[in-house]
Amino acid sequence: MKIHEYQARELFRQYGIPVPEDVLCHTIEEVEQAARKLNRMVVVKAQVHAGGRGKAGGVKLARTIDDAIAAGKKILGMDIKGYTVEKVLVADAVEIDKEFYVGLINDRNTKSVTLMASSEGGVEIEEVAKNSPEKIIKLSIDPLVGLLDFQARDIAMQLFGNMQHVRQAVPILKKLYKLYVETDSSLAEINPLVLTPDGQVYAIDGKMNFDDNALFRQPQILALREPDEDEKKEIAANEKGLSYIKLDGDIGCMVNGAGLAMATIDMIKLYGGSPANFLDIGGSSNPQKVIDAMTILLGDSNVKAVMINIFGGITRCDDVARGLISALNVIKTDIPIVVRLSGTNAEEGLTLLKQAGLPTVGSMSEAARQAIELSKAYVQK
Repeated sequence: MKIHEYQARELFRQYGIPVPEDVLCHTIEEVEQAARKLNRMVVVKAQVHAGGRGKAGGVKLARTIDDAIAAGKKILGMDIKGYTVEKVLVADAVEIDKEFYVGLINDRNTKSVTLMASSEGGVEIEEVAKNSPEKIIKLSIDPLVGLLDFQARDIAMQLFGNMQHVRQAVPILKKLYKLYVETDSSLAEINPLVLTPDGQVYAIDGKMNFDDNALFRQPQILALREPDEDEKKEIAANEKGLSYIKLDGDIGCMVNGAGLAMATIDMIKLYGGSPANFLDIGGSSNPQKVIDAMTILLGDSNVKAVMINIFGGITRCDDVARGLISALNVIKTDIPIVVRLSGTNAEEGLTLLKQAGLPTVGSMSEAARQAIELSKAYVQK
């Protein structure tokens, strides 16, 4: 689960991390009121779940109230990587002497939280890792003891090199780690963490993601969720017992089991296709799941063909076939569908599908190749 910058900044404040004053605005009138309230030079920042806002024109410095109004008019309603800007953050502009990056992530290799820091703040950390990996400091934090004082001091000293600044940075690092752990985060970034000409350290931008599997014990975090249309589909699918993640391709996938779903996606990519989603119907033999899954797949306007790949263990192939036939009786579509069934009651399922006039294939590779060909033919129609 992702949250917006304004929400991350509020969490920072709750944990005592210094953040400049700001006001969330949805209209030009609110932008004007916020600029008058702050009565200083401000930054108007688009609030969307997308990186690169500055490069897209979604972050503008406003030296006057009129500048703030003009910036609000330009940013509100603009499109940034497919997201429409519906709100902006009007924040007190901080004079910057130097920018730094600080972030926390879950590291599966070390089975711990890893603290990353860099003197190259204000730049996406992926770019720093690609172009200047030597400028990234990494520390694996022992989950039994947490981030210790001497470790935080060492990181801060490598970044700032000045004890006056280090004394301010150490508690920021420790509070960020405390916030990360207590909210079940999967990512927490301050980018940039800035040093002002008068020697003050501030967090002027924040990004946080959270572990979806822990949201049941984080009601205050769950309340911050503002899902986009794709996320709403994922949430709705989860409520129906389906695991669904939208991707950018045009071949819809319905599979039982996460491992087989990943293998199916890989197979489509191997033969030059592009999967439209990850969709795992799980081990249940309930035909309603197939109906729900087909509803989700065919509701994606990008889908030009559907590949159904079922290996029946607990899942019965004949139940999947019945669910598919029922779904297509309700959902009228001309999108081509390819089905591969193997395992428990596969013969019964294949018989049902043939009787319904649905194409079936014998192998996963054949299904992938045929789905790709059918998707191309559908586009040319």
